[in-house]
Amino acid sequence: MSPSQPSRPSGPSQAAFPPAEASGAATPRQAAGVLHVVATPIGNLRDITLRALEILGAADAVVCEDTRVTGKLLAAHGLRCALVSYHEHNADRRRPELLRRLAAGETLALVADAGTPLISDPGYKLVRAAQDASAAVRAVPGPSAAVSALAVAGLPTDRFLFQGFLPHKTKARRDTLAELANVPASLVVYESPQRLGASLADMAAVLGDREAAVVRELTKRFEESVRATLPELAEHYGRTTAKGEIVVVIAPPAPAEPAGEAELDERLRTALAEHSLRDAVAEVTRATGLPRKRVYTRALALRDAEA
Repeated sequence: MSPSQPSRPSGPSQAAFPPAEASGAATPRQAAGVLHVVATPIGNLRDITLRALEILGAADAVVCEDTRVTGKLLAAHGLRCALVSYHEHNADRRRPELLRRLAAGETLALVADAGTPLISDPGYKLVRAAQDASAAVRAVPGPSAAVSALAVAGLPTDRFLFQGFLPHKTKARRDTLAELANVPASLVVYESPQRLGASLADMAAVLGDREAAVVRELTKRFEESVRATLPELAEHYGRTTAKGEIVVVIAPPAPAEPAGEAELDERLRTALAEHSLRDAVAEVTRATGLPRKRVYTRALALRDAEA
């Protein structure tokens, strides 16, 4: 904290009530400790911003997942920086050290091996702890595989949900997909080459005949985007081994047709046989999207007629 800044009372973190100066432009070095969250290229090393290079070159230390990977990026741009490893295996042990450095007024730059930090990595705990300790946290935006895949997939982008990696086991993977089945948005999933075929097969089984795109090797020499239905993609990648970094983008579910009287009655009879009137109405209303009053009135009529 700079001498001119008033002391901060205990209470909500900086994230809840940022000081007035937090909205100003960040500079590479400041008197108070600063944690810069810096996006790095997802493949093509030239996809780094001028501001990112400035921040990385001026930081007291670059906090990274793998020092070897980040070291190659920095060397490619002629930067020599102190590197500190921070990943899921050492995060709890390393975080207090990083917080002490911020408290001492140092400037740290947090990077992932590729892309925007905190997207499918554990960095949020460091950001949260830094904010709770009243350190400034600044975003240095840049590449993201999820957003880049959406841009070239040829599927709706007005609403999307980032899932990240699905579970490795088939049952857990299908359970997760079932939870996502009715989300009215495109789904963005990361997947490994080894599991792509099995994962697409599970997507087809749970999500049905939706359009999807397999986007791989973004920004690299062999960048590719293949768009088809999930069953078609599952069949293709079930017999073809894909290489490289992979993102799967899945189209939203088609709007459900309004349930007719016959379908409504069938759903209600099934639900009433297993649940109370209240729970049956709630289940059918959720499944059909019909007004609750209509479903409730019809449920009463069916119950009274069959009493």
